[in-house]
Amino acid sequence: MPDPLIKGSPLVSTAWLADHLDAPDVRVVDGSWYLPQEERDPRAEYKAAHIPGAVFFDIDEICDSNSPYPHMLPAPEKFASRARRLGLGDGNRLVIYDGGGQGKSAARVWWMFKLFGHRDVVVLDGGMQKWRQEGRSTEDIAPMPRERHFTARVNSLIVRSIDDMRQIVPEKNEQIIDARSAARFSGTAAEPRQGLRSGHMPGSVNVPNSVLFDADSNAFKSPEDLRAIFAAAGVDLAKPIVTSCGSGITAANLFLALKLIEARDVALYDGSWSEWAAQADTPVEANEAVG
Repeated sequence: MPDPLIKGSPLVSTAWLADHLDAPDVRVVDGSWYLPQEERDPRAEYKAAHIPGAVFFDIDEICDSNSPYPHMLPAPEKFASRARRLGLGDGNRLVIYDGGGQGKSAARVWWMFKLFGHRDVVVLDGGMQKWRQEGRSTEDIAPMPRERHFTARVNSLIVRSIDDMRQIVPEKNEQIIDARSAARFSGTAAEPRQGLRSGHMPGSVNVPNSVLFDADSNAFKSPEDLRAIFAAAGVDLAKPIVTSCGSGITAANLFLALKLIEARDVALYDGSWSEWAAQADTPVEANEAVG
């Protein structure tokens, strides 16, 4: 089987990982994170069973702890320090997976490593759900990784701040795609975070995170299906795109899906709706007020 990393795909199959688990340069990372309403504890699930050799990447700890918004990007120094402690660094091939659920967070961890300059990183297509479905082995003993040097080089081209979005929204010079549910996007459903306005950024379009995945395998849909999904939403793959969601997690799934279908210029709005809707002066559109 040809090495998909050489071809530049952001995904690898469970079969590929099973064949390469013992490769000296491969490191496996459990990047699971779940929405509060799912009532799942990602660290506890990791301790109970994880893919052999995997380390746990805590999205809620490897973040900007001083920000009022959830799991915002950390400083490069903090990210590099945490990566080193996990034994993840220069020369490693990183394979990121998650436990499924509504959030499907592996792409967020993948995007963070891409943002901080690590090129050799991929997502395990189907994650732990597909791995278990195929009867592949797991373990409950956490590895003791040796620290490895990590050089953080920030790629500012693939991230957007609220200041960027304040210009993008009125100027409409980048397409905005929102991964939240249709009800949250339209404003007919209340936001799960208390006090946030409902609706969406003016000019944005909705491609719910759930439509990107095959329900049975948890894997991404085919490139042909993904192209049809984005085309139906009116997205032009040849023009700049910004992805957004509730807090920057599922926006990364849009980002990865767009890379699968060779979109040219894609960035992610880190603060997403939790930041945008918390401001007093940012414009919001909604189909219907939420009581």
